[in-house]
Amino acid sequence: MRTTSLFIILGLAALLIGGMTAMPPGNLAAEGSQHAKATFAGGCFWCMEEVYEKVEGVISVISGYTGGQLPNPTYEQVSAGGTGHTESVEVTYDPTKVTYQRLLEVFWHNVDPTTPNAQFCDHGSQYRTAIFYHDETQKRDIDTSKQAVEASKSFPQPIVTEIVPASIFYPAENYHQDFYQKNPVRYKFYKWNCGRSQRLEQLWGTPGTS
Repeated sequence: MRTTSLFIILGLAALLIGGMTAMPPGNLAAEGSQHAKATFAGGCFWCMEEVYEKVEGVISVISGYTGGQLPNPTYEQVSAGGTGHTESVEVTYDPTKVTYQRLLEVFWHNVDPTTPNAQFCDHGSQYRTAIFYHDETQKRDIDTSKQAVEASKSFPQPIVTEIVPASIFYPAENYHQDFYQKNPVRYKFYKWNCGRSQRLEQLWGTPGTS
């Protein structure tokens, strides 16, 4: 009788442990997690990744593609245009250390918000600027932030940055992740040759800020 009871107890324990092991990692991270996500498109994702990884309170930055129709797009497909995606970054951050409003300030000061379907030397809808909101609170913060930028700066053209709901985010290929660290010489040459820092200094008085 004791042996049977022991088997039953061990069997129940195995089921419980098995159920816990089978739980998707995402669900485990969601329980008690204080991290939040923000998604921005500001032209070349190499440059936006560098900027956000330097912000205190940011946990991780992933380069990728979002805002399009084609499932699982490749860099070649996106860069050729026609998929509807834009190069973007998904920022995971700790709201107790950095606010979403601060992330928005970093975004505006690192893009040319007046250029449609292009950023600096990169042209095409895949380089359009956009802010993808994950909930209505982010949407309100974005609207307030945009109004503040419009009130504080006198741009020759209107702000054309898209403000749209977040959709599926596809991480880019591994060689794009942390490109500025893996290929510093090539990255610096691209960034300067593209005129990014020069244009940002014209617009904001600084060559990009974090």
